[in-house]
Amino acid sequence: MVHPSKDIIQTKGVELKGKNIVLGITGSVAASQCPEIARQLMRHGAEVFAVMTSMAQKIIHPYLMEWATGNAVVTQLTGKIEHVALIGPQPRRTELILIAPATANTISKIASGIDDTPVTSVASAAFSLRIPIMIVPAMHESMFHHPILQENIDKLKALSIEFIGPRIEEGKAKIANTDDILEAIIYKLSTSKDFTRKKMLVTAGPTLEYIDPMRVITNKSSGLMGVEVAREALKRGAEVTLIAGPRTVTPPKKAKLISVETTKEMHDAVISELKSQKYDIVVAAAAAADWKAKKHFDHKVSTRDTSSLTMKFQPTPKIIDVIKKASPKSFLVPFKAEHKVSNQQLVNSAYRRLKETKADLIAANDVSRRGAGFAVETNELFIIDRKKNVIHVPLTTKREAAAALLDAIAERIKLKQPANASLH
Repeated sequence: MVHPSKDIIQTKGVELKGKNIVLGITGSVAASQCPEIARQLMRHGAEVFAVMTSMAQKIIHPYLMEWATGNAVVTQLTGKIEHVALIGPQPRRTELILIAPATANTISKIASGIDDTPVTSVASAAFSLRIPIMIVPAMHESMFHHPILQENIDKLKALSIEFIGPRIEEGKAKIANTDDILEAIIYKLSTSKDFTRKKMLVTAGPTLEYIDPMRVITNKSSGLMGVEVAREALKRGAEVTLIAGPRTVTPPKKAKLISVETTKEMHDAVISELKSQKYDIVVAAAAAADWKAKKHFDHKVSTRDTSSLTMKFQPTPKIIDVIKKASPKSFLVPFKAEHKVSNQQLVNSAYRRLKETKADLIAANDVSRRGAGFAVETNELFIIDRKKNVIHVPLTTKREAAAALLDAIAERIKLKQPANASLH
């Protein structure tokens, strides 16, 4: 019988589908966050098996982790040799050991080869089978900076163990955010590395144009589509630079981030990057403001002093018009948004834009359609190439839409086999 707690598996994604992850929990107060860590991993497809030290059990009860994971919890090593059974050769062996939170004590024991808890024993067994280990420290800042602990961390890094965090706040080396842990694990376990050694430039989010020092014109873009493109590219091995406008959702930590405000700033940043280094791919997903005030005020315009306000606007520089001029060999993929048009009109409009900008692909969507507009987590895309072949990506998460877009890019630059998306 399937444990009811496993109903959440794959509800947010399939990036970790089929992956078995052992979550080693040690005696830090940050152990209180382990149920949410486990469940986030499960929501993205993983099976999670908790292993707890005796001190961890004094902070959270094993029953809580059994509820969170839907699996029995290892609290001690018995004749069942749990540390071997969990990770040893089997049809679906463990793909990753995640020790979160990891105390200074446990980190130093692993570095010294000491196996006196279920967690350290699992870690030692993983070494011989070359199972990846990731460690998420959590302790007081003074302990984290102890020179011997730092030596031990360096020793483990030299053995290919990866560390996530910590966050240095309030005099403590706090456990990394759950989203950062999830992101690091998805990168680590991604099997597709078809963009390795490729450099990608991505633009994301809105830009704004000032009316006066306090008021702007902009749009409702959250930047999520561009951020998901950057995240997917990183997962697949690319080196990514993200040029992001204001209000853009949290970007992936592994991307080089350039923050801008106005369309001109984004324009100048794009040109500067393309002229300073070679980019294989440029994905222009930003919703840059198309208009700016011909003359903006250098003071706040008061409604008490002015009963009406008339302004003249002029077009902002079109960023995608200059990309091929600055970097002719970059594979260019702009986005084209329309409002309340038919599929054919959307495709035709996007194709004209592709030809005008000498783009290689273009991704188009109608922001008036439910679930495919700004500031939502889903999108529907029509991806058009130079021969006017169309890949339709039906309404799905922006993360999955980004994956479909990168599949289309990969196919056309001969990185991998053709994508599975249907052609219309």
